[in-house]
Amino acid sequence: MNIKDHIRGVPDFPKPGILFYDISTLLAHPDAWQVAMGRMAREIIRFQPDVLAGIESRGFLVAAPLALKLGCGFVMLRKKGKLPGKTIRHDYELEYGTDTIEIQEDAIAEGQRVVILDDLLATGGTMAAGIQLLRKIGAHVTGAGTIIDLAFLPGKQRLKELDVPFTCLASYDE
Repeated sequence: MNIKDHIRGVPDFPKPGILFYDISTLLAHPDAWQVAMGRMAREIIRFQPDVLAGIESRGFLVAAPLALKLGCGFVMLRKKGKLPGKTIRHDYELEYGTDTIEIQEDAIAEGQRVVILDDLLATGGTMAAGIQLLRKIGAHVTGAGTIIDLAFLPGKQRLKELDVPFTCLASYDE
């Protein structure tokens, strides 16, 4: 099964000139979603994770079912102010400004092996911020994964600079 057959391209979203790769059509097709999660599981298990970290919010849709399938824990990396209890935060630069990503203070034990997941890798800014946050709290980030990689953007290079191996199910060159 070609996973790309179940990913919809939405032109001019969220703004003119952008082609948005929408996984909601993949999520809506039970056989395709099952195949995608099976393939992702085979890739992610190579990183020997204890915990999977999902980036808000579509990353939760990838990480949570994979954690269940692999018998791992699941933690959420969220925008500022969205998690209860004490949190650790990491501020990072965006193209036009800054943003903050947080994790609950007790979500990861020192030295745990963590794989960070999202639906799509583009410039890699949020993924890199998540890796830096996880390292800040003592996690050993063994890998990163997404359903989609926009290969024409610098995301993979950014992860390589952070020495984090990366895997994806579908890569787009434009």
